[in-house]
Amino acid sequence: MDYLPDQLVWEILSRIKKTVHRNSISLSCKRLYDLDNEQRQSLRVGCGLDPANEALTSLCNRFPNLQKVEITYSGWMSKLGKQLDDQGLAILANNCPLLTDLTLSYCTFITDVGLRSLATCSKLSALKLNFTPRITGCGVLSLVVGCKNLTILCLIRCLNVTSVEWLEYLGRLESLEELSIKNCRAIGEGDLMKLGASWRKLKKLQFEVDANYRYMKVYDRLAVDQWQKQSVPCESMLELSLVNCIISPGRGLACVLGKCKNLEKIHLDMCVGVRDSDIITLAKNSSNLHSLSLRVPSDFSLPLLMGNPLRLTDESLKAVAEHCRLLESIRICFSDGEFPSFSSFTLEGILILIQMCPIRELALDHVHCFNDAGMEGLCLAQSLEALELVGCHEVTDEGLQLVAQFPGLKTLRLKKCLGITNDGLEPLVGSYKLELLAVEDCPQISERAVHGAAKTVSFRQDLSWMY
Repeated sequence: MDYLPDQLVWEILSRIKKTVHRNSISLSCKRLYDLDNEQRQSLRVGCGLDPANEALTSLCNRFPNLQKVEITYSGWMSKLGKQLDDQGLAILANNCPLLTDLTLSYCTFITDVGLRSLATCSKLSALKLNFTPRITGCGVLSLVVGCKNLTILCLIRCLNVTSVEWLEYLGRLESLEELSIKNCRAIGEGDLMKLGASWRKLKKLQFEVDANYRYMKVYDRLAVDQWQKQSVPCESMLELSLVNCIISPGRGLACVLGKCKNLEKIHLDMCVGVRDSDIITLAKNSSNLHSLSLRVPSDFSLPLLMGNPLRLTDESLKAVAEHCRLLESIRICFSDGEFPSFSSFTLEGILILIQMCPIRELALDHVHCFNDAGMEGLCLAQSLEALELVGCHEVTDEGLQLVAQFPGLKTLRLKKCLGITNDGLEPLVGSYKLELLAVEDCPQISERAVHGAAKTVSFRQDLSWMY
């Protein structure tokens, strides 16, 4: 090793991706140790960092070129030593001049003072805060004011971030490309409008409302919604994920759905108020759509909604099939399997979508309209490579045996399907048509039946869900 040129040793080290392997090889000789210290760009630390501030100082001095740092205290207990505090973030800011990506998870000792220290990190472009309960909107504002190159921001369960002046400031900067806000109770759909002109550059938006917090007042919000119509420029949006949100006709997030002309991936999970017209408008304007995931509330017995059903119908699926000819992945889930009669889509609508689009991945979760006839329809799906059925009790052995006739299927996942027995897998045994077969919590399928049914098999049985 002593005679190899530095450039070649650097190339060798760059191909070693796992941290544990890099740590081992750096201990084999002093030269590799020094070169690894110089080359190391990422660091992940947590509960083992004790004493935290002193240990972090040592690590920063050892690795002077760190660009990505993740500090996580998941599972932390007081006996593991004191967590990293505001002084630790000051150490990080002062000793990592190249820092561009920072993640803080379960850092319960960090306050706004620590975030203000990070405002000096002029190169910081990505920040993720996951359950940092002492941080408020003031701290986030001070950071975004100092870090003007911030393009990625993720806030998860930041319960004390109540003010949203930082959103307005980011809107004026027009630099944000990815924004993720999940279960931050004080931040609502209306606050997103404060991004203003920054919507123009936003490529990825994930917005998730705390379900328990929202459902206590969702219906009042629907009745007294005061959002004003607003033009939202979001032509750059590629990926959109909305969970437990309110979609009000012609306002707020409903406007976003109709303006994403270059959208490639969308996930709508338990979004109250989504109508056929929203999905149809989305389909007409998003011809580049590659992935569609819908988790639909199926219990439309709620008082306010009885007089004006908001469920999606086959008209939505037909519009997607007609206008989104690049669609490759689709997932449809009904949240409440106890009321299959409320399912919005029919087998006809699902099959039209599969037949008109080059679907490679199909996942159906508690879609009770999907049965053996649906499995027969999949025999014509030339592009289908992966199929997942969860709680699809109407599919029986007769339908599953048709899998042997699916032209390109490589992966099959079955979970909580009551109508399938060992006999359904029999045609697959010994054929090795499938690359992967995964069976989970299907009470009538035994572990013996999956052996030899695919090149790789996975079996798990936990029937507690039935009781």
